[in-house]
Amino acid sequence: MALRSAIGAAIIVAGVIGYGAYAPDTIEKWAPQAGAIAFRLHDAVFGAPKPQTAQAQPQAPRGPAPVLVSVATVKRADFPITLESLGQAQAYNNVTVKARVDGQILKIGFTEGQDVKVGDMIAEIDPKPFVATLDAAKAKKQQDKANLDNAKLDQARYASLAKQSFASQQQLDTQNALVNTLVATIAADDAAIEGAQTQLDYTTIRAPIAGRVGLRLIDVGNMVSAAQQTGIVTIAQLEPIAAIFTAPETQIGAVNAAMAAGAPAVTVKNGDGKTLATGKLIVVDNQVDPATATVKLKAEFANADHALWPGLALTTSLTVGVDKGALIVPAVAVQHAQKGLYVYVVDDTDHAQLHSVEVSEQTVDEAVISKGVKEGDRVVTTGLFLMQPGALVQIDATAKGS
Repeated sequence: MALRSAIGAAIIVAGVIGYGAYAPDTIEKWAPQAGAIAFRLHDAVFGAPKPQTAQAQPQAPRGPAPVLVSVATVKRADFPITLESLGQAQAYNNVTVKARVDGQILKIGFTEGQDVKVGDMIAEIDPKPFVATLDAAKAKKQQDKANLDNAKLDQARYASLAKQSFASQQQLDTQNALVNTLVATIAADDAAIEGAQTQLDYTTIRAPIAGRVGLRLIDVGNMVSAAQQTGIVTIAQLEPIAAIFTAPETQIGAVNAAMAAGAPAVTVKNGDGKTLATGKLIVVDNQVDPATATVKLKAEFANADHALWPGLALTTSLTVGVDKGALIVPAVAVQHAQKGLYVYVVDDTDHAQLHSVEVSEQTVDEAVISKGVKEGDRVVTTGLFLMQPGALVQIDATAKGS
């Protein structure tokens, strides 16, 4: 019995020692004093534990990438109040040069596309028939003048004889009437000569205005007449030049007020947005077109560089006032939604916040904000199609205006 007990105790001790070598941490938990022995047994049996390599810590899920945008700063400045419209350049004066007498063209005195001055020769019509008419009128005057001289001599004789009662008063009165008739005939001859001279002068056709001639409409050798509708050439005055455009009828009061204060400035651009010239408003039409509810306006430009050309399509900008100290942003920053207008403002943490705004004035390039932003705010101008309220943004430092 004692032997069995000893053997059992030995088995138990061996089991404890074996378990301690296998799980020393458990032995240390139950019997802290035996823990060190258990760890040494574990190392002796199984070897020292290999250091575990640190596993890569799982990365926190990343948010959406920032939106690349460019921004502009809200500035405060005086903003011209303008009315923008579509218009067309128009020659200040445009003349179709026509013949004023009938005849054959002998000479063309211009080159197509050249600039001419008032009085420059445009064309010459065969003058021979008109020279003959003038010569006949002058000869007729000489004949009538000779008759008048003779009648005056007879008048003097009858006057002398009448005083001596050798001629009747009736004879003297008849001679006086003849002299007066011949005087009137001479006056008619003078008028005929002047008319013939005018017709002869019309055979040389001269430029009535200064400007640029267009394409020739008739050639040398052709017959022309005063009743002919086709002219010889057109002349367009380019300096100055005009632009015709319109304004809505609701703005007539503002336009008239600007005209009363002095000729308001008008700037014109081409289809690419390039500014071509700045001039002044000179005419407001005297009636509104009921079909379009607009009034026609006419502006004048010096056009020394010939940047404007008759018929050129233009975008016009008429200044009718100035908004002092307005908050100005690029027009592209203002977006449209069902609830109204808005802009995206980048805050100090580079997040874009949606701001509802009110626009009081706007041009193609700029807009005046009356409510919704303050001076110094950064508004998004590009990258708007990817924008969401609160989105993180990255400002493109290379973009103009950022």
